[in-house]
Amino acid sequence: MKTCKPVARAAIIADEDWNQALYQALESVRGTYPDVVLLFASGEYAAHYQDMLHILRHELAAPLLIGCSAQGTIGTGIELENAPALSLLTLSLPEATLYPVRIPVDLLEQGNSPVSMRETLNVPLDDVNAWLFFLDPFHMDCESLVEHLSGAYPDIPMLGGLASNDIEEHRSYIFFNDEVFTDGGVALALGGAYSILPLVSQGCEPIGEPWTITRVQDNGLVETISNRPAYEMLIETFQGLPYTLQRRAQHNLLVGLAADEYRATFERGTFLIRNLLGVDRSTGALALGAQPRVGQTIQFQMRDAQAADHDLRTRLSHLKDKLVGNTPIAAILCTCNGRGEDLFSAPHHDAGLIEQILGPIPLAGLFCNGEIGPVGRRSFLHGFTASIAVLVHRR
Repeated sequence: MKTCKPVARAAIIADEDWNQALYQALESVRGTYPDVVLLFASGEYAAHYQDMLHILRHELAAPLLIGCSAQGTIGTGIELENAPALSLLTLSLPEATLYPVRIPVDLLEQGNSPVSMRETLNVPLDDVNAWLFFLDPFHMDCESLVEHLSGAYPDIPMLGGLASNDIEEHRSYIFFNDEVFTDGGVALALGGAYSILPLVSQGCEPIGEPWTITRVQDNGLVETISNRPAYEMLIETFQGLPYTLQRRAQHNLLVGLAADEYRATFERGTFLIRNLLGVDRSTGALALGAQPRVGQTIQFQMRDAQAADHDLRTRLSHLKDKLVGNTPIAAILCTCNGRGEDLFSAPHHDAGLIEQILGPIPLAGLFCNGEIGPVGRRSFLHGFTASIAVLVHRR
């Protein structure tokens, strides 16, 4: 029998036998009578995905199941990288409005204006408080898709990630109810009594000062910053750092582009982080992994394990302050497959910090090929990022 209060339960199980892993997870979450189930499962189980979905839907009497394949799986306080495992989250959400959507690979071709996208998805703007997305990275332009979806549902947080698998197999799998897809994506629009508090930790530390881009070449290279050669500004910023920071930043330099130019001040978390791709020494122009524009605020950034740890701790503490009087129901963590032990040289970093700062809330997630989350008022596709969706009651 369903309760009048939300109930969430999570399980993460590692086992070479998919059947054993699945039934152990089921035993951990029974009794929730879920409205929605989220499943993230290792590619080692791919031959049995279809059976897994059928069993879960039958055993849990779940009207809705979404998820995807995962190179690594995440649970409460635990990250299992490159291991045969699954992560399961069941959610019973009375008074929720749920819109499950299968994202076709040709969605943008069907019409990418805000109105046409809302009509194609058949999700009214006024009924949505937040979105969750899990997308295949190999068959569509996910960055453009997220950009257009954010325009179709303005000011609504969108979180999630790009499905992953064995890095040598250029294929991922999307779960939607009883079906397994190898392209497109799946989404869940959440409305009614619930919403998501988003957290996007891009793992960077600002260095130097914010500047204004003053000239951009037709090919997108940033030629001048504050009317000086962009490369000259980069070198000056680097040389102005203390020696210890110079050592940390030497091979870890990126750029931050202001997500909202109307802010009075720019600080950690207000920049969209993009790669610094190269330098044209003849002109002093910088190539960025973005489309910069004249008048945009730019600040150089550095990313390493220390910066990523500090950024996530800081942002989790800020989110905890926002949660005062509103206990989180559950969380979904989509973290980059370039983080984990490769970055932090220790296991369970991101999931462990969430448990340490927010408490042992039910958590599920995966290591992604790209992460989705808002910076400022718009959502973007990121890399080397931890994107966390914290499910809460609306106030």
